[in-house]
Amino acid sequence: MPQEPTVKESLPSDLSSLRETAILNIRNSLRPGQQQMADWHSGQLAVSAVPGAGKSTGMAAAAAIAIARQYQRSALGLSERRRQLVVVTFTRSAAANIKAKIRKNLKELSLPPSGFVVYTLHGLALNIASRHPDLSGLQLENVTLITPNQGHRFIRTAVEQWIARHPERYSRLIKGIQFDGEETERLRRQSVLRTEILPDLATTVIHEAKSSGLLPEDLLRLSEQTTDEYGILRVAAGLYEQYQNLMRSRDFIDYDDMILAALRVLENESARRIEQNQVFAVFEDEAQDSSPLQTKLLEILATDPNNPNQPPNLIRVGDPNQAINSTFTPADPIYFRQFCEDCNTQNRLATMDQAGRSSKIIIDAANFVLEWVNSFYGNEKKSGELGGHGEVETRGHGEKLPPLTASPFRPQKIRLVDSDDPQIDANPQPVGRGLEIYTPRDINHTVELLSQRVVQLFSQDATKISAAILVRENRQGRWLAEALTSICKEHKITLYDVGEHDRHSHVPEEILILLQFCDRPHSPDYLKAVLEVFVERQLIPTQDLNALASVPEDFLYPGPLSAPQPEPAQKAARLCRSLLRARLELPLYQLIPFLALTLNYDQAELATADKLAERVNQQIAGNTSMGTMLGVLSEIVSSERFEPVETEDLEARYTRRGQLTIITMHKAKGLDWDYVFLPFLHENLIPGRFWVPPQSQFLGSFTLSEVARAQIRANLHGQSTLPDITQAWEQAKYLKTAEEYRLLYVAMTRAKRLLWMSAAQKAPFTWSKPENLQSSAPCPVFPALKRQFPGNVISYTLRN
Repeated sequence: MPQEPTVKESLPSDLSSLRETAILNIRNSLRPGQQQMADWHSGQLAVSAVPGAGKSTGMAAAAAIAIARQYQRSALGLSERRRQLVVVTFTRSAAANIKAKIRKNLKELSLPPSGFVVYTLHGLALNIASRHPDLSGLQLENVTLITPNQGHRFIRTAVEQWIARHPERYSRLIKGIQFDGEETERLRRQSVLRTEILPDLATTVIHEAKSSGLLPEDLLRLSEQTTDEYGILRVAAGLYEQYQNLMRSRDFIDYDDMILAALRVLENESARRIEQNQVFAVFEDEAQDSSPLQTKLLEILATDPNNPNQPPNLIRVGDPNQAINSTFTPADPIYFRQFCEDCNTQNRLATMDQAGRSSKIIIDAANFVLEWVNSFYGNEKKSGELGGHGEVETRGHGEKLPPLTASPFRPQKIRLVDSDDPQIDANPQPVGRGLEIYTPRDINHTVELLSQRVVQLFSQDATKISAAILVRENRQGRWLAEALTSICKEHKITLYDVGEHDRHSHVPEEILILLQFCDRPHSPDYLKAVLEVFVERQLIPTQDLNALASVPEDFLYPGPLSAPQPEPAQKAARLCRSLLRARLELPLYQLIPFLALTLNYDQAELATADKLAERVNQQIAGNTSMGTMLGVLSEIVSSERFEPVETEDLEARYTRRGQLTIITMHKAKGLDWDYVFLPFLHENLIPGRFWVPPQSQFLGSFTLSEVARAQIRANLHGQSTLPDITQAWEQAKYLKTAEEYRLLYVAMTRAKRLLWMSAAQKAPFTWSKPENLQSSAPCPVFPALKRQFPGNVISYTLRN
């Protein structure tokens, strides 16, 4: 028998030549910054990319070219073919997106869709930990990933246990300041501490410390450097210790445990070599959102075990100016900025500063905001010029903040693409003035002006446009959705409120309604609820549901003397009877997937239903009955936010053409629309102010959680001494100010053809009471924008 051809023999020279041509074609189709990624061969590379620069496109092309070169090295016997590229992204939807792009490029190179894997950071960590359970300490068959609700319960229990073990320290917190010993006030303070202040401190510090590799005993040692009368870090260390004890005793893990478990594996030399030998390089997207421990994990994995002293084969792509999670996660942009600076000294920093997403006027506005904010909040400003945010450039005693945090933004302007750029419709022509700035009388006038513009834009061919309203808070989105519903309905504009979808994932609620009907089909209320779901899902026509549900028996099983049912009612009855048959014929664990198919769910909804079925079946194990299933489902629907499963079409759902999407600025990151509306740009939200709730002011004019966070970060950033309470509070305020402006920058750069911005003269102080209007100062950069772009300030009297 003839021998199998070797790898080397399977790569003839003509194929090699064709592949080199294909590589060159892909490389030449990229912009300069993207080409630097494609030209990478080994070592570290930092890529600082502006919004809309094509990070994922460049990374996918660079990944495919790197895989092709690995094939070539294997063919020449220079490396083992089984080693693969590891691509790490921030979300599952982003992972699906880049995987599809890499496969497309590999196809152009006549290569199979293999040689790489795509993970989220936590998915990668769990994969490593699960392969070495003895080293990681994670026996997956024995541990459970904690849900948000369970986590909150553990936090509350940890607080109660800490109080029981530290009565004197707890008494000191109750005493606070200005305490006269009155019993009613004592009880009030006890309630606030138990239900708000201490749980908040525990949640913040546990995540901050754990993600940074700090143990409770490390926090305890840090607390010895502080002298505050409450011993905030000491209290935090105690809460952290109680939480960890609870987690261990009940065999739970959280996302941070996955990273720590993977690092425990990689501490073992043998396991480390096994993992490193499977990888020839690591590419990371959204690197500005990585914590120090996550970065450490990638650096170890990307190190060549045969050359451990050489720099890791690691490309990190990100934009520190889009770091918008640092005030509620440990992902401080200082770390990626430092990585960029380190790579720059070695001539290994690529800058992707050309972006084709937006029209010129939108780019000009975004660049202006970046420069204005850096100038206004930079070191040269005095405290009196900071709009009341304090002297943020010092830590106290004249000591400067670390230079990498001196300005909210990394100085990096967005540039237009070249005239021969391959992107279709790059830097598109603006619609109208491209940038429109409004100052409505109040928030109701805002809705009036916004809706007029929306109707105008959608009156063209709505199937060819996409639009979104970006809000700072979900409560603003909820209010806007109610205000715009009738107008959108009148003009046949699809309105999609992402916040509402996330607040109440409809899958558990709809499944519960169908199961309640299956359990009690004789109930008119349950029957009507099922019929409403069928109408909503467009499974039956709209009809008089009250008439159908008034006598369930006659509707479901009409007798020979019953009046004939019209066809729509017959269709509804058939659907209902199919549910009742399934209840009799199928085992309980199969009911939820069956109901999901009956409701004609799409891919994402079916995946969410499977996740729901798995959760319910786990919780009713040992007590399987319809009653227990309904009880578990009712609890999920009423008390727990059930996260839908993300799939490849998630982003498409947010950016669907012909649709007006209401979404928060945070969730909008990574997305774009033709038209973007930014209403309610007021100072009390952007940049906002740290404030102490009145019920918590008995401790002083600061919050324990933010002081603790600032002190932990000072230690992580290598500051020689920890800031005291006043200094830590000032640092926390500065971090929030910087991040809020970065959030505004991200929101502005989502727009392609039109950016609509407004700050009403009157707005609510809090959006929980939108009817209480008062004079409201605009975001400080808003008047500066009006001065810089006077031709884009819209006089709405001309439009009425």
